[in-house]
Amino acid sequence: MWNKAADGKKGKGKLPGSKKEGMMKKVLILANSSTGLYDFRNELVLELIKKYEVYASLPEREAADALEAEGCHVLDTRINRRGMNPLQDFRLLMDYVKMIRRLKPGCVLTYTIKPNIYGGLAAGLCKVPFIPTITGLGTAFQREGMVNKLVKFLYRTAFKRAKVVFFQNDRNKEIFREKKLLTGKVRVVPGSGVNLEVHRQEAYPGRERPRFLYVGRLMKEKGIEEFLHTAKTYANQAEFVIIGDYEEDYREQVERGEQEGWLDFKGRQRDMHSFYKEADAVIIASYHEGMSNVLLEAASTARPVLATDISGCREAVEKGVTGLIFSPESKEALEKAVGDFLKLTVKEREVMGKEARRKMEQEFDRYQVAGAYLEEIERAIKAE
Repeated sequence: MWNKAADGKKGKGKLPGSKKEGMMKKVLILANSSTGLYDFRNELVLELIKKYEVYASLPEREAADALEAEGCHVLDTRINRRGMNPLQDFRLLMDYVKMIRRLKPGCVLTYTIKPNIYGGLAAGLCKVPFIPTITGLGTAFQREGMVNKLVKFLYRTAFKRAKVVFFQNDRNKEIFREKKLLTGKVRVVPGSGVNLEVHRQEAYPGRERPRFLYVGRLMKEKGIEEFLHTAKTYANQAEFVIIGDYEEDYREQVERGEQEGWLDFKGRQRDMHSFYKEADAVIIASYHEGMSNVLLEAASTARPVLATDISGCREAVEKGVTGLIFSPESKEALEKAVGDFLKLTVKEREVMGKEARRKMEQEFDRYQVAGAYLEEIERAIKAE
């Protein structure tokens, strides 16, 4: 989600068309979402703009104006995020090749599966330093079959020339090593980190009838079925709110929940902080994550988190201290976790939220993550 609260941040980098243009080394960022880049990696973008001419290749422009105002050159690039159309993917590869040859960047930085794979292949063909980030394994990687084999082959080929591969949790790194998809250096960072100022600590609402918040795409692998089941079960004891876009067909169930009064669907929102502030707890019921940004943002706001026991969640939750952990893909497990949370006093929930904030301050400050990337980018560019 694009956090409107972050719009006040302005970089001091070079604006498009300045006299410095052409004199600075270039960094090209390939990603599949302008809002994802702005919300979760803007601190890195701002730091890069101070030293480099920064370009971002993105498929939509929702946050493009904000990025351009800071001094980042945004290039429109079509990406089919969910499909696996060979013709479209080949076109994406060729677009990346043309882009790299035209810009001649000192380093290419990529996020998410298609930019990682096709950006990596393009950077290899153009012999340009390349730094990918595994933000999660994704559906195609999780399922067995020909698609899984193809994805692993593409990763193995694309990552041959990577200067360093960033991971957001140790388990994803181990899986890539087990599958022999890595040949060089790797680094693990705590996800994208969290901006502790944007997601500042807020006073706990302390309702006797607590409000549980779900943030994310409405799809099976995000745990929407478990959330809907639990919301209906505890409708008389708590409020349940959903923020996100429909990715799969859950519209009928959601609309029924609203009509029956056990669900509040807000759709997609920009200013997420205000919703975290009003929540008593946030539920992350995902089946797999790189590192849950929703979890980090909620915890930074001093809200307890109920999260699945998976890599990408468990690293950011201290069971019984900052939140509760439950088994993924289990309606009964989430139902029990919510029941256990409801048994806590308001004071116990408030203390849990404060401990969540403390953990974010100590381990997940986004500027530390940005520093790790700057270090590797500078090393890659100097080596050329």
